[in-house]
Amino acid sequence: MSSIMLPTLRQLQYLKLLAEHGSFSRAAEAAHVSQPALSAGVQELERVLGGAVVERTRGNVQLTAIGAEAVKRAQDVLARAEDLVEAARNAGRPLSGRFRLGVIPTIAPFLLPRAVPGLKVAYPALKLFLREDLTPRLIAALKSGQLDAAVIALPYEASGIDHARIGDDEILAAAPVGHALAGVGPIPRGALKAEDLILLEDGHCLRDQALAAFDIDAPRGEEIFAATSLPTLVQMVSAGLGVSFLPQMAVSAGLADDPGVVIRSVAGVAPRREIVVAWRTGSSRAAEARLLAEALKLD
Repeated sequence: MSSIMLPTLRQLQYLKLLAEHGSFSRAAEAAHVSQPALSAGVQELERVLGGAVVERTRGNVQLTAIGAEAVKRAQDVLARAEDLVEAARNAGRPLSGRFRLGVIPTIAPFLLPRAVPGLKVAYPALKLFLREDLTPRLIAALKSGQLDAAVIALPYEASGIDHARIGDDEILAAAPVGHALAGVGPIPRGALKAEDLILLEDGHCLRDQALAAFDIDAPRGEEIFAATSLPTLVQMVSAGLGVSFLPQMAVSAGLADDPGVVIRSVAGVAPRREIVVAWRTGSSRAAEARLLAEALKLD
Protein backbone atom coordinates (compact mmCIF):
# COMPACT_ATOMS: atom_id res chain seq x y z
CA MET A 1 0.00 0.00 0.00
CA SER A 2 1.60 3.28 -1.11
CA SER A 3 1.86 6.09 1.41
CA ILE A 4 0.15 9.41 0.71
CA MET A 5 2.36 12.49 0.59
CA LEU A 6 1.17 14.88 3.31
CA PRO A 7 1.64 18.64 3.59
CA THR A 8 3.93 19.88 6.33
CA LEU A 9 2.80 22.18 9.12
CA ARG A 10 5.12 24.87 7.75
CA GLN A 11 3.47 24.68 4.33
CA LEU A 12 0.03 25.00 5.91
CA GLN A 13 1.27 27.92 8.01
CA TYR A 14 2.54 29.65 4.85
CA LEU A 15 -0.84 29.25 3.19
CA LYS A 16 -2.69 30.54 6.25
CA LEU A 17 -0.46 33.63 6.41
CA LEU A 18 -0.90 34.16 2.68
CA ALA A 19 -4.68 34.13 3.13
CA GLU A 20 -4.45 36.55 6.06
CA HIS A 21 -2.04 39.06 4.49
CA GLY A 22 -3.01 38.84 0.82
CA SER A 23 0.55 39.09 -0.49
CA PHE A 24 3.66 36.91 -0.63
CA SER A 25 5.92 39.65 0.73
CA ARG A 26 3.81 40.39 3.82
CA ALA A 27 3.18 36.68 4.46
CA ALA A 28 6.94 35.99 4.25
CA GLU A 29 7.63 38.83 6.68
CA ALA A 30 5.06 37.41 9.13
CA ALA A 31 6.63 33.94 8.79
CA HIS A 32 10.15 35.37 9.27
CA VAL A 33 11.38 33.77 6.04
CA SER A 34 12.40 35.09 2.63
CA GLN A 35 9.77 35.53 -0.04
CA PRO A 36 11.36 32.88 -2.31
CA ALA A 37 11.32 30.39 0.59
CA LEU A 38 7.63 31.02 1.24
CA SER A 39 6.81 30.84 -2.47
CA ALA A 40 8.69 27.52 -2.74
CA GLY A 41 6.78 26.15 0.24
CA VAL A 42 3.43 27.10 -1.32
CA GLN A 43 4.44 25.52 -4.65
CA GLU A 44 5.38 22.30 -2.87
CA LEU A 45 1.99 22.36 -1.11
CA GLU A 46 0.32 22.69 -4.51
CA ARG A 47 2.22 19.63 -5.74
CA VAL A 48 1.11 17.65 -2.68
CA LEU A 49 -2.54 18.70 -3.11
CA GLY A 50 -2.49 18.25 -6.86
CA GLY A 51 -3.80 21.70 -7.75
CA ALA A 52 -3.23 25.45 -7.40
CA VAL A 53 -4.09 26.98 -4.03
CA VAL A 54 -3.65 30.61 -5.09
CA GLU A 55 -4.13 32.69 -8.22
CA ARG A 56 -1.33 35.17 -8.80
CA THR A 57 -2.60 38.17 -10.79
CA ARG A 58 -1.01 41.62 -10.86
CA GLY A 59 0.50 41.23 -7.44
CA ASN A 60 -2.81 40.26 -5.84
CA VAL A 61 -3.22 36.89 -4.19
CA GLN A 62 -6.59 35.17 -4.55
CA LEU A 63 -7.32 31.77 -3.03
CA THR A 64 -8.66 29.08 -5.33
CA ALA A 65 -11.45 26.77 -4.18
CA ILE A 66 -8.79 24.21 -3.19
CA GLY A 67 -6.84 26.92 -1.38
CA ALA A 68 -9.88 28.15 0.56
CA GLU A 69 -10.74 24.63 1.68
CA ALA A 70 -7.09 23.98 2.60
CA VAL A 71 -6.97 27.15 4.73
CA LYS A 72 -10.18 26.19 6.51
CA ARG A 73 -8.78 22.77 7.41
CA ALA A 74 -5.27 24.10 8.09
CA GLN A 75 -6.57 26.39 10.83
CA ASP A 76 -7.76 23.41 12.85
CA VAL A 77 -4.57 21.41 12.20
CA LEU A 78 -2.34 24.34 13.21
CA ALA A 79 -4.44 25.10 16.28
CA ARG A 80 -4.10 21.51 17.46
CA ALA A 81 -0.33 21.59 16.80
CA GLU A 82 -0.02 24.76 18.91
CA ASP A 83 -2.11 23.09 21.61
CA LEU A 84 0.33 20.17 21.58
CA VAL A 85 3.34 22.44 22.03
CA GLU A 86 1.73 24.42 24.86
CA ALA A 87 0.54 21.25 26.60
CA ALA A 88 4.02 19.70 26.39
CA ARG A 89 5.72 22.85 27.68
CA ASN A 90 3.34 23.22 30.60
CA ALA A 91 2.79 19.55 31.48
CA GLY A 92 1.98 19.31 35.17
CA ARG A 93 1.80 23.09 35.51
CA PRO A 94 -1.77 24.21 34.81
CA LEU A 95 -2.36 27.84 33.81
CA SER A 96 1.31 28.58 33.22
CA GLY A 97 2.92 30.16 30.18
CA ARG A 98 0.96 31.98 27.51
CA PHE A 99 -2.83 31.88 27.72
CA ARG A 100 -4.83 33.94 25.20
CA LEU A 101 -8.20 34.93 26.63
CA GLY A 102 -10.98 36.77 24.83
CA VAL A 103 -13.66 38.71 26.72
CA ILE A 104 -16.80 40.45 25.43
CA PRO A 105 -17.06 44.24 26.03
CA THR A 106 -20.10 44.00 28.32
CA ILE A 107 -18.09 41.82 30.75
CA ALA A 108 -14.41 42.81 30.43
CA PRO A 109 -14.40 46.18 32.30
CA PHE A 110 -16.40 44.79 35.22
CA LEU A 111 -15.08 41.24 35.72
CA LEU A 112 -11.36 41.56 34.90
CA PRO A 113 -10.31 44.28 37.39
CA ARG A 114 -11.83 42.17 40.17
CA ALA A 115 -10.49 38.81 39.00
CA VAL A 116 -7.07 39.32 37.42
CA PRO A 117 -5.13 40.25 40.60
CA GLY A 118 -6.26 37.01 42.26
CA LEU A 119 -5.35 35.03 39.15
CA LYS A 120 -1.80 36.41 39.25
CA VAL A 121 -1.44 35.36 42.87
CA ALA A 122 -2.89 31.87 42.31
CA TYR A 123 -0.99 31.24 39.07
CA PRO A 124 2.22 33.35 39.11
CA ALA A 125 3.64 31.64 35.99
CA LEU A 126 0.55 32.56 33.93
CA LYS A 127 1.12 35.04 31.09
CA LEU A 128 -2.38 36.24 30.27
CA PHE A 129 -2.95 37.90 26.90
CA LEU A 130 -6.37 39.59 26.73
CA ARG A 131 -8.48 40.46 23.70
CA GLU A 132 -11.79 42.32 23.96
CA ASP A 133 -14.20 41.72 21.08
CA LEU A 134 -17.76 40.80 20.16
CA THR A 135 -18.90 37.19 20.62
CA PRO A 136 -18.96 36.10 16.93
CA ARG A 137 -15.36 37.20 16.41
CA LEU A 138 -14.21 35.57 19.65
CA ILE A 139 -15.85 32.28 18.64
CA ALA A 140 -14.13 32.46 15.24
CA ALA A 141 -10.80 33.12 16.98
CA LEU A 142 -11.33 30.10 19.26
CA LYS A 143 -11.98 27.86 16.28
CA SER A 144 -8.96 29.14 14.34
CA GLY A 145 -6.65 28.71 17.33
CA GLN A 146 -5.99 32.43 17.83
CA LEU A 147 -7.49 32.24 21.34
CA ASP A 148 -7.29 29.56 24.02
CA ALA A 149 -10.56 30.50 25.73
CA ALA A 150 -13.13 33.30 25.86
CA VAL A 151 -15.47 34.74 28.48
CA ILE A 152 -18.87 35.11 26.83
CA ALA A 153 -22.53 35.26 27.82
CA LEU A 154 -25.20 32.67 27.08
CA PRO A 155 -27.60 32.02 25.48
CA TYR A 156 -25.50 31.96 22.31
CA GLU A 157 -25.60 29.22 19.69
CA ALA A 158 -22.16 28.01 18.56
CA SER A 159 -21.17 24.53 17.38
CA GLY A 160 -17.79 23.02 18.21
CA ILE A 161 -17.52 25.01 21.44
CA ASP A 162 -17.58 23.74 25.05
CA HIS A 163 -17.98 25.90 28.15
CA ALA A 164 -17.80 26.04 31.95
CA ARG A 165 -20.02 28.24 34.08
CA ILE A 166 -18.80 31.36 35.90
CA GLY A 167 -22.21 32.51 37.17
CA ASP A 168 -25.43 34.36 36.42
CA ASP A 169 -25.72 38.08 35.77
CA GLU A 170 -29.14 39.70 36.19
CA ILE A 171 -30.32 42.05 33.45
CA LEU A 172 -31.76 45.28 34.89
CA ALA A 173 -33.73 48.16 33.40
CA ALA A 174 -32.31 51.70 33.34
CA ALA A 175 -34.65 54.69 32.99
CA PRO A 176 -34.18 58.47 33.08
CA VAL A 177 -35.24 60.31 36.23
CA GLY A 178 -38.83 61.48 35.78
CA HIS A 179 -39.66 58.74 33.28
CA ALA A 180 -42.86 56.74 33.77
CA LEU A 181 -40.75 53.63 34.48
CA ALA A 182 -38.48 55.39 36.99
CA GLY A 183 -40.72 54.69 39.98
CA VAL A 184 -40.18 52.47 42.99
CA GLY A 185 -40.20 48.68 42.96
CA PRO A 186 -39.90 46.13 40.16
CA ILE A 187 -41.14 47.00 36.68
CA PRO A 188 -44.19 44.91 35.67
CA ARG A 189 -43.49 42.54 32.79
CA GLY A 190 -44.77 43.96 29.54
CA ALA A 191 -44.24 47.59 30.62
CA LEU A 192 -41.14 47.97 28.43
CA LYS A 193 -41.97 48.83 24.83
CA ALA A 194 -39.66 48.59 21.82
CA GLU A 195 -40.29 52.15 20.69
CA ASP A 196 -38.98 53.53 24.02
CA LEU A 197 -35.70 51.59 23.97
CA ILE A 198 -32.06 52.56 23.52
CA LEU A 199 -29.99 49.49 22.66
CA LEU A 200 -26.39 48.55 22.07
CA GLU A 201 -25.46 48.35 18.41
CA ASP A 202 -26.33 45.17 16.58
CA GLY A 203 -23.68 42.50 17.19
CA HIS A 204 -23.61 42.84 20.98
CA CYS A 205 -25.08 39.66 22.46
CA LEU A 206 -26.48 41.60 25.46
CA ARG A 207 -28.83 43.37 23.04
CA ASP A 208 -30.39 40.11 21.83
CA GLN A 209 -30.34 38.49 25.28
CA ALA A 210 -32.15 41.44 26.87
CA LEU A 211 -34.80 41.61 24.15
CA ALA A 212 -35.40 37.87 24.46
CA ALA A 213 -35.46 37.99 28.26
CA PHE A 214 -38.05 40.78 28.26
CA ASP A 215 -39.98 39.16 25.38
CA ILE A 216 -39.67 42.24 23.15
CA ASP A 217 -39.50 42.03 19.37
CA ALA A 218 -36.36 43.68 18.00
CA PRO A 219 -37.34 47.10 16.62
CA ARG A 220 -36.28 48.22 13.17
CA GLY A 221 -32.90 49.97 13.25
CA GLU A 222 -34.15 53.31 11.92
CA GLU A 223 -36.65 53.61 14.78
CA ILE A 224 -34.24 53.40 17.72
CA PHE A 225 -31.17 54.99 19.20
CA ALA A 226 -28.12 52.71 19.31
CA ALA A 227 -25.05 53.00 21.54
CA THR A 228 -21.56 51.65 20.86
CA SER A 229 -20.83 50.82 24.51
CA LEU A 230 -22.42 50.56 27.94
CA PRO A 231 -20.97 53.90 29.19
CA THR A 232 -22.47 55.64 26.14
CA LEU A 233 -25.75 53.84 26.81
CA VAL A 234 -25.86 55.22 30.37
CA GLN A 235 -25.17 58.74 29.12
CA MET A 236 -28.00 58.47 26.58
CA VAL A 237 -30.43 57.25 29.27
CA SER A 238 -29.33 60.07 31.58
CA ALA A 239 -30.00 62.56 28.77
CA GLY A 240 -33.61 61.35 28.65
CA LEU A 241 -33.40 59.67 25.26
CA GLY A 242 -35.10 56.47 26.41
CA VAL A 243 -34.95 53.33 28.54
CA SER A 244 -32.38 50.56 28.29
CA PHE A 245 -30.89 47.45 29.90
CA LEU A 246 -27.74 47.05 31.99
CA PRO A 247 -26.09 43.92 33.40
CA GLN A 248 -25.93 43.67 37.19
CA MET A 249 -22.11 43.42 37.14
CA ALA A 250 -21.92 46.82 35.42
CA VAL A 251 -24.30 48.40 37.94
CA SER A 252 -22.37 46.86 40.85
CA ALA A 253 -19.15 48.32 39.38
CA GLY A 254 -20.69 51.81 39.55
CA LEU A 255 -21.43 52.33 35.86
CA ALA A 256 -24.96 53.60 36.59
CA ASP A 257 -23.92 55.96 39.41
CA ASP A 258 -25.47 58.87 37.53
CA PRO A 259 -28.04 61.20 39.15
CA GLY A 260 -30.06 61.13 35.93
CA VAL A 261 -30.46 57.34 35.86
CA VAL A 262 -32.78 55.07 37.86
CA ILE A 263 -32.09 51.30 37.97
CA ARG A 264 -35.03 48.95 38.40
CA SER A 265 -35.42 45.20 38.46
CA VAL A 266 -38.24 43.40 36.66
CA ALA A 267 -41.13 41.72 38.42
CA GLY A 268 -41.35 37.92 38.44
CA VAL A 269 -38.45 35.70 37.44
CA ALA A 270 -35.50 38.06 36.95
CA PRO A 271 -34.07 37.98 33.42
CA ARG A 272 -30.47 36.79 33.44
CA ARG A 273 -27.54 35.95 31.20
CA GLU A 274 -25.15 33.11 32.03
CA ILE A 275 -21.45 34.04 32.06
CA VAL A 276 -19.15 31.21 30.95
CA VAL A 277 -15.60 30.43 29.86
CA ALA A 278 -15.75 28.88 26.38
CA TRP A 279 -13.11 26.92 24.45
CA ARG A 280 -12.80 24.95 21.23
CA THR A 281 -14.04 21.36 21.54
CA GLY A 282 -11.01 19.08 21.69
CA SER A 283 -8.59 21.76 22.88
CA SER A 284 -5.76 20.43 25.04
CA ARG A 285 -6.27 23.50 27.26
CA ALA A 286 -9.83 22.56 28.20
CA ALA A 287 -8.81 21.60 31.75
CA GLU A 288 -7.09 24.96 32.17
CA ALA A 289 -10.16 26.76 30.84
CA ARG A 290 -12.24 24.98 33.50
CA LEU A 291 -9.74 26.07 36.17
CA LEU A 292 -10.04 29.61 34.86
CA ALA A 293 -13.83 29.47 35.16
CA GLU A 294 -13.46 28.39 38.81
CA ALA A 295 -11.07 31.28 39.47
CA LEU A 296 -13.47 33.78 37.86
CA LYS A 297 -16.59 32.54 39.72
CA LEU A 298 -19.11 35.25 40.51
CA ASP A 299 -20.05 35.60 44.18
